[in-house]
Amino acid sequence: MFDNYFRKDIPWGGQVLTLETGKIARQADGAVMARLGDTIVLCTVVGSRSVKPGQDFFPLTVNYQEKAFAAGKIPGGFFKREGRPSEAETLVSRLIDRPIRPLFPEGFRNEVQVIATVLSHDLENDPDIVAMVGCSAALTLSGIPFFGPVGAARVGYIDGAYVLNPTLAQRKLSKLDLVVAGTAEGVLMVESEASELSEEVMLGAVEFGHKSFQPVIEGIIALAEVAAKEPWPLAEEDPAQAALKARIAELGRAQMAEAYRITEKLARQKAVGEVKKAVLATLEAEGADTAAAKGLLKELEAEVVRNAILDTGIRIDGRDTKTVRPIVAEVGVLPRAHGSALFTRGETQALCVATLGTGQDEQIVDALTGEYREDFMLHYNFPPYSVNETGRMGSPGRREIGHGKLAWRAIHPVLPEKEKFPYTLRVVSEITESNGSSSMATVCGTSLALMDAGCPLARPVAGIAMGLIKEERGFAVLSDILGDEDHLGDMDFKVAGTEAGVTSLQMDIKITSITFDIMRTALAQAREGRLHILGEMAKAISGARTEMAATAPRITVITVPKDKIREVIGTGGKVIREIVEQTGTKIDIEDDGTIKIAATSTEATQAAIDRIRGIVAEPEVGVIYTGKVVKTAEFGAFVNFLGARDGLVHISELANDRVAKTTDVVKEGDVVKVKVLGFDDRGKVKLSMRVVDQATGADITDQVGERRPRPPREEGEERPRRERRDRRED
Repeated sequence: MFDNYFRKDIPWGGQVLTLETGKIARQADGAVMARLGDTIVLCTVVGSRSVKPGQDFFPLTVNYQEKAFAAGKIPGGFFKREGRPSEAETLVSRLIDRPIRPLFPEGFRNEVQVIATVLSHDLENDPDIVAMVGCSAALTLSGIPFFGPVGAARVGYIDGAYVLNPTLAQRKLSKLDLVVAGTAEGVLMVESEASELSEEVMLGAVEFGHKSFQPVIEGIIALAEVAAKEPWPLAEEDPAQAALKARIAELGRAQMAEAYRITEKLARQKAVGEVKKAVLATLEAEGADTAAAKGLLKELEAEVVRNAILDTGIRIDGRDTKTVRPIVAEVGVLPRAHGSALFTRGETQALCVATLGTGQDEQIVDALTGEYREDFMLHYNFPPYSVNETGRMGSPGRREIGHGKLAWRAIHPVLPEKEKFPYTLRVVSEITESNGSSSMATVCGTSLALMDAGCPLARPVAGIAMGLIKEERGFAVLSDILGDEDHLGDMDFKVAGTEAGVTSLQMDIKITSITFDIMRTALAQAREGRLHILGEMAKAISGARTEMAATAPRITVITVPKDKIREVIGTGGKVIREIVEQTGTKIDIEDDGTIKIAATSTEATQAAIDRIRGIVAEPEVGVIYTGKVVKTAEFGAFVNFLGARDGLVHISELANDRVAKTTDVVKEGDVVKVKVLGFDDRGKVKLSMRVVDQATGADITDQVGERRPRPPREEGEERPRRERRDRRED
């Protein structure tokens, strides 16, 4: 039945990577079941046979989805089925998209959809790498025009050595989490988080990963030789296109070059738009194909900008290739925020706001690997006004999630340990202006805002975006790229780190690949720019504030015996809720007896500590405590002391003189001083008021003496009724 079933086993990093096709999803243009260990991902590709009329872009969609059954789980929530993509799924979708997108032919406009579905997760091998390889194989087999295949690998750095595809357990020990993808010729994409590693170590990791996935590329090629479908025919170049391109250059090259000499973004965009409008109007009057002309105008625009940089070394805004735009860094710009910063670099600006929370504010993430809590969140927002546009406002898109995670990776390695700074951290970056490198502005602004909030970062972090113009006659690496340089260039290479080393590196290549010599040049130039930016940031703030904002919670950590946690919580949480309500604090209790108390005033914190200490403290014989009468009875009064401890003051211990009725001495709600006499055979506390001076709290046992015994009864004398009752109660 499965006549076209093929399988390829590829030895890889001490394991076997298996690629299967022809058995599942046979109606897709390309379908591959990729397996590493017991992690299995089904990767499918479908392409449209025709192009939508008037479409001038390549509509590629990549969807990565995790099924709960892959880890033997049932989805949470009311509906009990997978819903909208999680942040992790969105990030992996981008991870797959970025290296394959540049490998489709220029001018290819057919819609292509790539879907990767996680069917099994062994909780050791991360499915993201398996999905990247599987999608590359599916595209290679599909017949859709694709200049692949692409290989991918994860690289760790443990004890000074690179590790290929570290397991989830090994990644916890690694100083590096780097994903690299590329072709046999070079690298196309890098995504990483690092613990302040040097540029040499980072470049070595990329080279190690590129070399390590070559067997995967060779295996995909071998599978394609027996299983690939007939390639789609590519549309032949229309001779009229060449003539139209020449006419557009004749009409607009000089004017376009003049427009790109304007250094201010909005004015430049307006001038470029007028040039395009004039050229299209002339072509329309001549009866030319204006739909095709729009795409050719973009090519002319790129040609003008790229050649100007290579010929003169001068960029759109007048800078040379290494100069960073002017920087203004400010902190404390929002009076009620726990920490805030405004970071402006040229025409890019980020308003970053840090908020300190407690354990109750941690994000609960339900992942295939299990539920975990995240105590650092960084949310990036890109409103349309930041680029002088109107647009949809709603939930974050893939770009916003991706940029936020990039900044998160840059900051995460320098955050203090939880024991040193026991706060949940949330930073929001609002991009208020944008002309390139807004994600790196977010890194800089986040670092400033956290220090303004009093978060003791190991060192300040800065980020810079590098660009590339590469032609046969040479190349130029650009520091701190503009939006137009990103759009018209060949590389978007973002580097973030401290003065000690790199914390995050992200690279996307728009051409087939770049050499390691270019990467080495870009890393060295990025370090120069990063150190310059750190110097400018230090003018605003160079380290964490020693005093937090008045509106920020103060967290105090205490510990109690683990066997006392139940008493602090109380039945159904009654005790801890009462403490929280009465003191106005937030309290987190951990299983090891650690208790974190958050409040905006020291008085509230101390009140909560006193209540908790009182609950867990053990009464000591002979010690005097202050308590509250919670109940009266004929035989005495019950007094609550030490928070949640009750003891009995027998009627005979209420006063030195004989007491007829308990309520003659105390009533419910009275605050009294009591001394612990001991414990009865059931462990109940026996208290006395008569041996304590109620005014001063002093012990007056020596003054009042021991309770005088009753005189002996004559033979046959009836025992007084109250004495009979006292004996029963005793």
